[in-house]
Amino acid sequence: MGRIGREEFLASDKLPLTVVVDNVRSLHNVGSIFRTSDAFRVEQVLLCGITATPPQAEIHKTALGAEDVVSWKYYKDTMDAVRELSEAGYGIYAIEQVEGSIPLQDFRTEEGCKYAVILGNEVKGVGQQVVDACDGSIEIPQFGTKHSLNVSVTAGMVIWEFACKLGWVKRG
Repeated sequence: MGRIGREEFLASDKLPLTVVVDNVRSLHNVGSIFRTSDAFRVEQVLLCGITATPPQAEIHKTALGAEDVVSWKYYKDTMDAVRELSEAGYGIYAIEQVEGSIPLQDFRTEEGCKYAVILGNEVKGVGQQVVDACDGSIEIPQFGTKHSLNVSVTAGMVIWEFACKLGWVKRG
């Protein structure tokens, strides 16, 4: 299948995207986010607040070892991660349904820029203080009776869209 090994992964170019996980409770969701981040060679995952960190059996169950190759860091307070990313020149976007949010398909990236997306708690979403500190918010349009998606599903959709928009994946 042409998969690369651990050392090649670690040395490879990464998608200029950081995934920030803000107070996500489910270790399975965290593991799934790691696995998707591995699939698209995301630059790093930042785990914040109550979000569990590896090593954990439940994270490993869905990550299947991705937690061992994807760069990650823990922050007690998500705002510390946001400040650090801002100082490093990242465009920072909450994945959240708020007034003025940009539909995911309409979001435009700029060549040479680095991005960070913040995924929120399964019930409460991204904290308001964090949303306010971001450069903007992006939402996934939804047409059913529910107003949210599972956080790991959201991560997959957002990471895929960034991979396409940043030229890592060519669409039809």
